[in-house]
Amino acid sequence: MAYECFDLTIEDAIAHIRLSRPEKVNSMTPAFWRELPEAVGDISDNARARVIVISAEGKHFTAGMDISVFMQGGLDAPAENRETAAEAFRHHVKMLQNTFSALEGARQPVLAAIQGGAIGGGVDLVTACDCRYASADAFFCIEETAIGMTADVGSFPRLAKVIPEGWARQLAYTAERLPAAKALEIGLVNEVFDSHEALLEGVMKIAHTIAAHSPLAVAGSKRMINYARDHSTADALDYIALWNAAMLRADDIKESYVAKMEARSAAYGDLHALKKSL
Repeated sequence: MAYECFDLTIEDAIAHIRLSRPEKVNSMTPAFWRELPEAVGDISDNARARVIVISAEGKHFTAGMDISVFMQGGLDAPAENRETAAEAFRHHVKMLQNTFSALEGARQPVLAAIQGGAIGGGVDLVTACDCRYASADAFFCIEETAIGMTADVGSFPRLAKVIPEGWARQLAYTAERLPAAKALEIGLVNEVFDSHEALLEGVMKIAHTIAAHSPLAVAGSKRMINYARDHSTADALDYIALWNAAMLRADDIKESYVAKMEARSAAYGDLHALKKSL
């Protein structure tokens, strides 16, 4: 399927979503918010890949939300309709939030390869990913404060769980740029690469490593890490015990040992496609 805002290719069990509007700094138009969850949902539900990589063409990763999205939400409603417009705007925001929650909810790990600026909604996007990698020229900016609003699409629930709370607060209050080196220091990104080319090459190498492992074990690990982040240690320990009691795949464990003895790469079965409810 062709998309308006990005290109999607699937090769070697890796789905590569590449933001493809560099002439518009990959701004997030209304089509973007519809297309991304649709693409990610299809990959996840139908097990079309084992890893998802998100990158971008051009100098910058993304300039964030396009102004047309704000207007669609009803911010320009007449004063006499302000209350009903506000109620509709809340639902509009929930729809936008669901776009990035699709990344967090995908069964596959999602890796973000970030060059240049990840601004506004770009921070929301990358914090919903499992791992973030940056080129040396990358920077991150929660720009909403500087344009008179509070970020509402996902930065705050996720960012303060990725980096120290004090840094999340400083970025939100000041709208300052966080350079790649500092992002690495405080844990926002896993690694910084010298160039855009080295960035994508490095991220694809990591993606291939992940894709070579048991898809069920990897999906379970993502599920457990997300669950442990949002629950107590006791609850998380109980959940992983229940998960493995129900879903531990003996064939994958056996295959991993046999492959080692035979000095070959293990061959694991893919996740099953999810059945749609009637």
